[in-house]
Amino acid sequence: MTQTSVEAVKARLDAGETLNLVDVREDHERADFNIGGIHHKLGLIQAMQVDELEALKDQEVIVYCRSGNRSTQACLILDTIGFTNTVNLAGGMLAWEEKFGR
Repeated sequence: MTQTSVEAVKARLDAGETLNLVDVREDHERADFNIGGIHHKLGLIQAMQVDELEALKDQEVIVYCRSGNRSTQACLILDTIGFTNTVNLAGGMLAWEEKFGR
C-alpha cells in the first residue's frame, strides 16, 4: 500500500485519466458525496467478499473513505489477499471537501 493526496487524484481525474477508485464508506456517506468509482463497503472487504474487485488485482486501486482510516484497513486487507498496487487516499473525503469543496 502506498498513499496519495487528494491533489494528485484530482489532477489525474481533471486530466481525463481513468482511475480505479474504490469507495469503502457506508451507503449514506456515498449518497451524500462521492468522487466516483466502485462502491464496495469495508465490511464486504473484511468478509473477503471481493469478487467485484478481483479483475483489478494487478492494477492500481485507489481506495477512499471519509478520513483515510477505513481505506487504510481496506488496502491492508486487499494487500494480504494478493492485490499488488493498492493506494490509500490520504485524508479521504474530508480532505477533498476541505481542499476542493463538493
